[in-house]
Amino acid sequence: MKKEILLKFKETAVAVLPVAGIVFLLHLTIAPMPVGVLSLFLSGTFLLIVGMTLFQLGSEVGMTSIGNQIGGKLVELKNLKIFLFTAFILGFLVTIAEPDLQVLGKQMPDQTMFSLFGMDMSVGQVLIYMVALGVAIFLTVAVIRVVFGFDLSKLFFVLYIGVFVLAFLTKPEYLAVSFDSGGVTTGPITVPFILALGIGIASVKKGADSETDSFGFVGLCSVGPIIAVAIMGMLAKGDASYESSVIPEIESFSDVILVYLKAFPTFFEEVGLALSPIIAVYFFFQIVYLKLPKSSVIKTMIGVFYTYIGLVIFLTAANVGFMPAGSFMGGALAVLPFNWVIIPIGMLVGFFILLAEPAVYVLTVQVEEVTGGAITRKMMMIALMIGMSISVGMAMTRVITGISIWYLLIPGYATALGLLFFVPKVFTAIAFDSGGVASGPMTATFLLPFAIGACSAVGGNVLMDGFGVVAMVAMTPLVAIQILGAVYAIKAKRAKEENAEEFAEIYEDIEEEIEFYQLDLNSAIIELDYDI
Repeated sequence: MKKEILLKFKETAVAVLPVAGIVFLLHLTIAPMPVGVLSLFLSGTFLLIVGMTLFQLGSEVGMTSIGNQIGGKLVELKNLKIFLFTAFILGFLVTIAEPDLQVLGKQMPDQTMFSLFGMDMSVGQVLIYMVALGVAIFLTVAVIRVVFGFDLSKLFFVLYIGVFVLAFLTKPEYLAVSFDSGGVTTGPITVPFILALGIGIASVKKGADSETDSFGFVGLCSVGPIIAVAIMGMLAKGDASYESSVIPEIESFSDVILVYLKAFPTFFEEVGLALSPIIAVYFFFQIVYLKLPKSSVIKTMIGVFYTYIGLVIFLTAANVGFMPAGSFMGGALAVLPFNWVIIPIGMLVGFFILLAEPAVYVLTVQVEEVTGGAITRKMMMIALMIGMSISVGMAMTRVITGISIWYLLIPGYATALGLLFFVPKVFTAIAFDSGGVASGPMTATFLLPFAIGACSAVGGNVLMDGFGVVAMVAMTPLVAIQILGAVYAIKAKRAKEENAEEFAEIYEDIEEEIEFYQLDLNSAIIELDYDI
């Protein structure tokens, strides 16, 4: 176990330190941070590595195992009503406390949207419940798709046409937020469970295409929040406004410790709330249906414990250490005389920050396992890192220039939907899953504050121009992974043709040899006849 922990710690450090190094280099050169912000950032970097190490260990043993076991058993029960009800409830309960979504909700306007049972609900609170409902509905749709064998490419095409129709009808200030919601919803808690659930279902269902049916769940669950928040924007009364968050004041090392101590209980509660429905459902299935050995249950619970502690540490570090640094750094770069530099810097940060997303690790490992190594983790990571870099560059361009998000969304999604008809289905499923997975807690707690801080500094409309970075991050993997799929398909076709040509040459050689020996045989027969 010690060796595994040290190995994971080393891998995580290699993933996180490049981003920390870039930010620290900017601090030493063109954007010096106050001592307090720097102290939070440096301490947050160390805690981030520790948290991600524990999360990765726990995810492999705990969350993935639970999802596989529940998904497989649901299919074996052959009771569609229980299946769909379980998927809906889990989708809603897990999403409502998803830390990434909580981060987005806290950065929304604090104004009252409407009252429910005598309680005033802010825009952020309503957004969380609407997104949870969207995920619950579309997780159910994802299950129905696998059970009845609906074509995933056609389903995505129809759904995204509907998404853009609703996007045209919603209020402009809710447009970027709706696409951001689709990205942050599928975070480090929901992704391991949803991916494992899909793999569990596909592995048991007879006649299923195990590769294609194993993926697509996360992609479909990302569609629901976009639709839900777009409808929310259509129904909202009045215009939403944004107020910048306050960066905590730090004067000594004791203040740094105090800030973290105040934050830890919040994330202990939020992560516990997120994991508890999954654990409750797991024990229900264990008692009623699974009846696994005690040793297996203990092993799974140890994995869940590692996941819990790891996520608490990770999210506390990301929110307390990285969010203030991202906000300050974005604002500092945006007011420089040569503020265009924020575009290449954002692209560089985006390229490396993907390595620190915990859910990306889960997806890439499962893709490699399910495809038997045909799609390697390295191939996935390179494609996603390039896509991430481009997406952050586009987001920073929007912040500086104020161009409408439509000029990026329409061509981006048009390309992604066009590729649906030319790419192997398994790549389509993985691509749309990658869009949700790439936009995780590091995006929500560093890149989003980075964009918001820059937008506030240049006097832009934060809701229309600052938000949207998550939307860009969620969009580019759809294109990047499908291009990877197209290249893979072309190479496979060429290899097949080369093998066919090689086989034809071998066959031709064999035919020549047969003809040669046939001639020899005929000559021998003639000579034998002559002798006789």
